[in-house]
Amino acid sequence: MNPAASIEVTGLQVAFGRGRRAFHAVRHAGFSVEAGGSFGLVGESGSGKTTVLRALAGVLPPTAEVRGRMRMHGEPLETVRPRALRRRMQMVFQDPYGSLHPRHTVDRILGEPARVHGLDSIGSRIGEALTGVGLDVSFRFRYPHQLSGGQRQRIAIARALIIEPDVVLLDEPTSALDVSVQAEILNLLQRLRRERALTFVLVSHDLAVVSHMAEALVVMRAGEVVEMLDVAALRTAAPQHPYTRRLLRASRGYDRAAASEF
Repeated sequence: MNPAASIEVTGLQVAFGRGRRAFHAVRHAGFSVEAGGSFGLVGESGSGKTTVLRALAGVLPPTAEVRGRMRMHGEPLETVRPRALRRRMQMVFQDPYGSLHPRHTVDRILGEPARVHGLDSIGSRIGEALTGVGLDVSFRFRYPHQLSGGQRQRIAIARALIIEPDVVLLDEPTSALDVSVQAEILNLLQRLRRERALTFVLVSHDLAVVSHMAEALVVMRAGEVVEMLDVAALRTAAPQHPYTRRLLRASRGYDRAAASEF
């Protein structure tokens, strides 16, 4: 075990179904993330990256068969986890509207996880959580439909952080937002990570987002890790695997030659 690692994944396999009909969503994936680091999982839709993230979060459906090893700060991440361990890892989902209960106020959305984990001074925690994501306390008694997409995602981030986790899992945190709002949310996440010494694991199909947010990444295809590299190599267009090179070219805009290779 790497003593500096916050997250370690070794030989992770995730399958849905049994026997010949089983769908193997993830095949022998592995990586590690240093404490306080930011790590990206990149690939096209269906590559298995979100399944890896959900396996880490422990939110896969009961039908999923999970093998391999996942650890956080050296502690095994099993299917059933103690409350103290669950508190240390939180997830921000892709759709900020779908992940917030439409009939609950922001006050209840933020207060509920704090109550579940037995925290005190919930009212002041809610106020601090709102200001921490750039919203004032007037948002406390609004409903999700009264918020813009960017504001809803700020609430989702506040909900994840109100119980003071060490690790935050980010599933395409800006893909459902307008382009004009995406940079604001990414900069917010970067600030929060610095201020709170958080460890990020980020899933995205957008290499530009990953290069802005992460120091290192793995590229996934058909459930397998095809390449691991740091962002410096990505920025200098030095990936080794042909699939990574095609993703990089595609992220720069339409390329007839790149498109013909898929």
